[in-house]
Amino acid sequence: MSAPAVIAPDAPLVVPDGAPVVVRGLRKTFGATVALDAVSFAVAPGELFGLVGPDGGGKTTLFRILTTLLVPEAGTATVLGRDVVQDLWGIRSRVGYMPGRFSLYPDLSVEENLRFFASVFGTTLAAGYDLIAPIYRQIEPFKDRRAGALSGGMKQKLALSCALVHRPEILFLDEPTTGVDAVSRREFWDLLDELRRSGLTIVVSTPYMDEAARCQRVALMQKGRVLAIDAPDAIGSRYPRPLFAVHGLPRHALIEALRAFPHAASVQPFGDTLHYADARSTHPADAVVAELLAWVRGRGITEAWAAPIAPGIEDTFIALMGEAAA
Repeated sequence: MSAPAVIAPDAPLVVPDGAPVVVRGLRKTFGATVALDAVSFAVAPGELFGLVGPDGGGKTTLFRILTTLLVPEAGTATVLGRDVVQDLWGIRSRVGYMPGRFSLYPDLSVEENLRFFASVFGTTLAAGYDLIAPIYRQIEPFKDRRAGALSGGMKQKLALSCALVHRPEILFLDEPTTGVDAVSRREFWDLLDELRRSGLTIVVSTPYMDEAARCQRVALMQKGRVLAIDAPDAIGSRYPRPLFAVHGLPRHALIEALRAFPHAASVQPFGDTLHYADARSTHPADAVVAELLAWVRGRGITEAWAAPIAPGIEDTFIALMGEAAA
């Protein structure tokens, strides 16, 4: 199986019926920096669609274009059937946007922030309460507390409530859990799952692969380009080589030994193990394990184990980034 190549700028774009987001060939630069380079994709109605990649990948620039805060230099984008350049005023009242940085008013209370954002869109907190209730009830006991005094997880829930209080038809979330503890991250994504099940279309960016796995489809982005778009499991299955988890100590010596193995295609640290890819696509897995262990033990690493594993989205992403850089 061969890894998918970087998506060609002129590849045909499949647009679902009633797609709330359609992006074709977007390009945006800042001086000599190319933030977006021929980006194309479409989001299906009611989909939880993820934009995944490291800082500098172009995710925030893309969000700002889709929410009418930036103008692209080339290409087109429509949100809810309206052009982001020509129909910006018809878009803004129909979308919810949560920027990556906390952007509410820190000196206003929780409730005051909600009432203010509702009023901006010509509605009230009472009118939007039933939609935000599953989220807001978790912070409502602190409704008189200044927003700036909230914990990181509570700030994110307040920001999500403010983005939803006017009942948008689509929600854009730019790295909503960055800097938040693991428990709060999980709770936040549980809330997104509830919103998705209610039929709301959600486009969310994240640098975390465990969050990417909770999306229905993801676009992998690197240096302003889309490398692949598919369901997370499908992206993992595209990995081009047999993959093995290897553990042993000392870790640095194990990395050097595996990279020196004659049939090594790549060696990447993953938590407390290493992911070793073998260059031989048809070699039996048990034979690879036996050869690896014999190799590392011959170099003084006696406490080691290895086992075949199923590739994940991060494995494929690393392989694709290597292709893009080649």
